[in-house]
Amino acid sequence: MTDYIIAIDQGTTSTRAIVFDHSGSIVSTGQLEHDQIFPKAGWVEHDPKQIWDNTREVIGQALSKANITRHNVKAVGITNQRETAVVWDKNTGEPVYNAIVWQDTRTQAIVDRLSEDGGAERFKDTVGLPLSTYFAGTKIVWILENVEGARERAKSGDLLFGTTDTWVLWNLTGGVDGGVHATDVTNASRTLFMDLETLEWRDDILDVFGVPKSMLPAIKSSSEIYGTVHTSSLLREVPVAGILGDQQAATFGQAAFDAGEAKNTYGTGNFLIFNTGTEIVKSKNGLLTTLGYKLGDAEPHYALEGSIAVTGSLVQWLRDNLGLIKSAPEIEELAKTVEDNGGAYFVPAFSGLFAPYWRSDARGALVGLTRYVNKGHIARAALEATAFQTKEVLDAVNADSGVPLTELKVDGGMIANNLLMQFQADILDVPVVRPVVAETTALGAAYAAGLAVGYWADLDELRANWQEDSRWTPDLDSAERDRQYRNWKKAVTKTMDWVDEDVQ
Repeated sequence: MTDYIIAIDQGTTSTRAIVFDHSGSIVSTGQLEHDQIFPKAGWVEHDPKQIWDNTREVIGQALSKANITRHNVKAVGITNQRETAVVWDKNTGEPVYNAIVWQDTRTQAIVDRLSEDGGAERFKDTVGLPLSTYFAGTKIVWILENVEGARERAKSGDLLFGTTDTWVLWNLTGGVDGGVHATDVTNASRTLFMDLETLEWRDDILDVFGVPKSMLPAIKSSSEIYGTVHTSSLLREVPVAGILGDQQAATFGQAAFDAGEAKNTYGTGNFLIFNTGTEIVKSKNGLLTTLGYKLGDAEPHYALEGSIAVTGSLVQWLRDNLGLIKSAPEIEELAKTVEDNGGAYFVPAFSGLFAPYWRSDARGALVGLTRYVNKGHIARAALEATAFQTKEVLDAVNADSGVPLTELKVDGGMIANNLLMQFQADILDVPVVRPVVAETTALGAAYAAGLAVGYWADLDELRANWQEDSRWTPDLDSAERDRQYRNWKKAVTKTMDWVDEDVQ
């Protein structure tokens, strides 16, 4: 009987279950999108119950397509949209409010209030993160302050918090019937509450935020058996043995296990992670210090991260809000109808600017417009925005690490876009490399789970699985590269200082 690992990839736009074999190849996939809820400008929500229902269904899809049962599955791994916050009643399993998504900016007033004493970097030395609407901690505060009765129920010990890995794990292992309330170090490091050195929740920071510690999940490693799937599931009694936040999972799936290795994921947003090994490197250039992974009892590995809020979601916006294209892949064909951007630059600061600026007062801008610009130029400018934002983050990584990156491993949905990948290589002036298995996020979660149960022996076995599929090399004149980047930097300045108290 052939054995497999299943990864549950609970992402921003969909939930997937992917069956992997021992070579790290995909055997089957189940996938369902969930609703994107926008109650107000800047607010982004998901329905946690819909996410859990979809999770159960995609597991069934994946098993059916692979023609296997639970007896063929050695372990389950979970990866997830990291900073998205769910608060639910432990007695009923009912969420007290929709999940507040990582892109959501409603908590700016809370960020401002917490920043009054010590500024936005008040806790950064301890947790590696600036105060920002991006992270889960302020979202919990908003729920406690705005959902009727939530604070009282939290104080009485009835409410639980989790990022979506925790929500899926709790439900998968039984929910109200003994569900495991835990998360891993990578997700815990995105809350604003975890000490990077001790890997424990900080009581003093929780007190400042006013969040009861009883709400928080236990912090575990990224690769260990947390519990087994409940008997009500198709995967009953299979161990759940790996959890990694989506960007750390993609790094793990790229076999970037050692200091100096990096990857860039092109998804809803872009996330470049640079492995700093067992050393905590504190950024001086606008990057986040975060957990890379921790395998069982071994030492944790840390990373520098550059987070970009809007990349693939800009293509979705052009499709869904403007109707410029009918499907996401059409963006490449439309961009190919012109030779350059026609002088147009698109800075998609829809949720403010993330790394390296951290400007929540920014909003999106399309600049450099003339009568010459057409929809092809706008499509091209949208793709180029992804590459320009990545260069800004990579420049910061190079400055912090002191070791210039010599090539960039890439993954995520947008890497199918050859025009974008070539422009990325051109603007970075380093080769861009795509692996054979592009679904590295789910693969990383599968690897973490498989290591915990002995399905894979060690990291060397995982390294041997990695294979190069395509490589793009730079082919742009240096003077032209500098000119375009200079104009991009100018365009970014036009997005700032937009949000006033009466402007969302």
